Amino acid sequence: MDVLVGAFPFMTANFALLLEKTGEHLVISLIPLLAAIVVGVPLGVWLGHIHKGEFLAVSITNIGRALPSLALIAILIGIVGIGMLNAMIALFLLAFPPILSYAFQAVDSVDADLTKAARGMGLAPMQVLTKVELPLGLPMIISGIRTAAVLTVSSATIATIAGSGGLGDVILNQVAYGMEGVIAAALWVAVLAILVDQVFVLLLKIASPAGVKHLQRAAVAA
Repeated sequence: MDVLVGAFPFMTANFALLLEKTGEHLVISLIPLLAAIVVGVPLGVWLGHIHKGEFLAVSITNIGRALPSLALIAILIGIVGIGMLNAMIALFLLAFPPILSYAFQAVDSVDADLTKAARGMGLAPMQVLTKVELPLGLPMIISGIRTAAVLTVSSATIATIAGSGGLGDVILNQVAYGMEGVIAAALWVAVLAILVDQVFVLLLKIASPAGVKHLQRAAVAA
């Protein structure tokens, strides 16, 4: 308990250090996350649109869950060496599976009657995708990115093993910062992950179709 209480004076005394490490932490987290979005969302959306590739999406997701980040970093040290690239590749491989899986399910699960009706109105396949499937699937796509973002931010602490910096430098260096510093940095990461999660909660509310929002308000009122 004394160590936990001592974490707060550490935060006050080392606020500039924690801010600097937070900046590094966000860079380490956001670059692989953005790369996973750029690759995973279009691939998942397209596979969902043509209703093929479920085995691929599920298999990649299961492999991503089975591979621990620490093991990935250890393997990559032998391939790309120690440094930020190592950590970013490992975090990309961590973020990619949920983004791909959610994007696939978001489009693949759109009611077939809606897409048939859209085609019956004369919409081309790409118009069906952009005007029907994507708007309806957007909340689930954002949910996948939200899952990946929280996972990436919370897992980026191990990037320090590859010499990449971030808040893991404090968490994994009890000798230099003491147990108070370790607890303070761990709390800092937890708050950071919660803040990232809440940003995506807000995006989900904005992205939800009007009909879904109405149903949600009705459910709360009931």
